[in-house]
Amino acid sequence: MTSALNLRLGSGLLHHARVRPDHVALTVGRRDYTYAEAASTARRWAAVLVEAAGGRPRRVGVFAQRNEVSYLGVAAALFAGAAFVPLNRKFPSSRTRGMLERADVDVLIADAASLPQLGELLRGLARRPVVVLPDVLRTDAGDLGGARVLDAADLAAAAPLEQLPEVSPDDLAYLLFTSGSTGAPKGVPVTHANVRAFLDVSQDRYRLTPDDRLTQTFDQTFDLSVFDLFMAWENGARVCSMDSLEILAPFKYLERHGITVWFSVPSVAAMLRKRGVLEPGTMPTLRWSLFCGEALPRATAEEWQAAAPQSTVENLYGPTELTIACTAYRWDPASSPAQCVHDNVPIGLPYPGLRALVVDEDLNPVPDGAAGELCMAGPQTTPGYWQAPDLTAERYFAHEGRTYYRTGDVVRLRHGQYVCLGRNDQQVKVGGHRVELGEIEAVLRRAGAVEAVSLLWPDPGTITAVVSGTSDPAALTDACTAALPAYMVPRSVQVVEEMPVNGNGKVDRAALRRWLDERTTRSCMPQRSPAGRQS
Repeated sequence: MTSALNLRLGSGLLHHARVRPDHVALTVGRRDYTYAEAASTARRWAAVLVEAAGGRPRRVGVFAQRNEVSYLGVAAALFAGAAFVPLNRKFPSSRTRGMLERADVDVLIADAASLPQLGELLRGLARRPVVVLPDVLRTDAGDLGGARVLDAADLAAAAPLEQLPEVSPDDLAYLLFTSGSTGAPKGVPVTHANVRAFLDVSQDRYRLTPDDRLTQTFDQTFDLSVFDLFMAWENGARVCSMDSLEILAPFKYLERHGITVWFSVPSVAAMLRKRGVLEPGTMPTLRWSLFCGEALPRATAEEWQAAAPQSTVENLYGPTELTIACTAYRWDPASSPAQCVHDNVPIGLPYPGLRALVVDEDLNPVPDGAAGELCMAGPQTTPGYWQAPDLTAERYFAHEGRTYYRTGDVVRLRHGQYVCLGRNDQQVKVGGHRVELGEIEAVLRRAGAVEAVSLLWPDPGTITAVVSGTSDPAALTDACTAALPAYMVPRSVQVVEEMPVNGNGKVDRAALRRWLDERTTRSCMPQRSPAGRQS
């Protein structure tokens, strides 16, 4: 392979199509795609993308969900020399339209199931992209607002793109939109060099081989999905896309497919623990169990380790702006429980090549062991927010010749490992006292709650807790009274059967606030069955 191909995200798919063409690259449902088939399909689609854009496209939207179109569409965009922009039909149409407008994609790949939303999205755009429909015929596409359409027949007739456009290290590999404080999604452009640095470090750490089989539990609008897809394809392994039911009841799936690498948000494991199904030895095929995206509770790590006894459990940490993950902590059943803070597993140490800086409110470094905001510099630090120079200046800063990203997370170095104490906005003032909401949540979990969230509600001076996995909120209040100063004890403890989660599987604090508001008018949380108990 040339150096340009080595750099390109997706180069592994091409390499293994040559050296092990019959090896399975992707499993979706009961359908397996070999490396040869996946690479050939993606190259044919890439040729169509180049033709549709009149040359190398800049950005290609991928509006598809957990299928051939979504995964090979990403590969096709990369082979065409474009950055892929993942979109999610579960998002409100107005949000997706805003992403399309800001990304200004040249071509939009969509699957059949996204067609009901597609026409509405396109009619609202000032500049309509060319639409590519790999699994739909033009006659079945309906009204797409006058957009040019290339359909399944066009793609089937296309010859594979032979000469792939060269990419440079600073070219964008993908553009991902995350939630923003203004209510509008903020775009995070990630370069090929950013992702290459992450993949190289990850392979040094996990040593994946063609015999490995990785889960894909994330929607592709969540950047953690990049790990599964490209760690598999870079190393000749297989990635197995799981649907929502398989994720919620994974054991038979893991055994049937011989899964060796599990990766999910901790909430999935916490839900399995709450249901009492994380029994010892139930996941014998796993050799790596990785968690990222939110805090990993100690008890969840302990029970998962017992259920996957041959597996090494790791807690990864990292915002999108630092390319998927930037620190990792390896769980040790003997020593790790004592290293937990607020009953959460440490986030560990920075990846090789990254430099951590812990600062105070004025961006001055704090002494070792003191709490402060974690900032990070190095090859995984993305170049700034998409078309948002003011926001970039607010979140990125220069220090001693390096550009650091401010994570907004408060950490402390303890026993040689970083522990996360919560978000900056989780450090609140109550009656003049500084309160870390994470400390209250830790007490609630130790007292029997499986999940716990503390909020300032209904006013800025009142702490309310919402918990799951318990039937005795009064006992939790008593535990807080015994362990915490009076000003930190929640005014009330509300119990829900299941925590609401956002599109990335993380606990949705905004939805909890809405539910608390609705309870005051005797309404119920939509699509949830809260237990309705309180103390």
